[in-house]
Amino acid sequence: MAPLEIEQRVTQLAAAAGVLVAPALSRQLASYFGLLAKWNKTLNLTGFELSRPSDAAIRRLLVEPLAAAALVPPSVSAAIDVGSGGGSPALPLKLLRPAIRFVLVESKARKGAFLREAIRHLELDHADVVTERFEEFATRPDRQVTADLVTLRAVRVDADRWSEIANVLRPGGRVLLFGTRDASPPVHPPFETASTLEVPGLDVLITAAVRR
Repeated sequence: MAPLEIEQRVTQLAAAAGVLVAPALSRQLASYFGLLAKWNKTLNLTGFELSRPSDAAIRRLLVEPLAAAALVPPSVSAAIDVGSGGGSPALPLKLLRPAIRFVLVESKARKGAFLREAIRHLELDHADVVTERFEEFATRPDRQVTADLVTLRAVRVDADRWSEIANVLRPGGRVLLFGTRDASPPVHPPFETASTLEVPGLDVLITAAVRR
């Protein structure tokens, strides 16, 4: 699919969800989407068919992260994305909020290679990929309480995972959980739910939890 068509569909679908997308951002998102579609032919980066993407694919991969930015305070400067896979929500969020330093944690080497190529392709500064399991990443002394934001989608979130997130997140920092209205993971201490966001046109519930 031509990049211009993706740009137009992103702009239209985002507007329907209450999100305004500037032309420069829509071009960057289309560029990312094109690279994702190319690599998805050989890697299982997403379950969506991307050669002729559905509206659902564009909403989930591009529009949803943009909508989630409403839950990210302006003071956030450092973020960690857990199980980054094909790069969403981290890379669309990074494109929207370029000043945030992102670390993308992905345990699979080939997916890590895609993420590094996407960062190079998009010419993103202050974005790094760590090819490591998050439970190992979270125990490293240099990663303790370094993040203002942690994002997770399609990652199992149990009591152990909440503890690992607490290791890397500063007090007062936020976790964004991308779930559905019917299946949103429970929040564990020392976290508490700060707010939730239902995006028009999407069967999604984005939960923001704060570390106390």
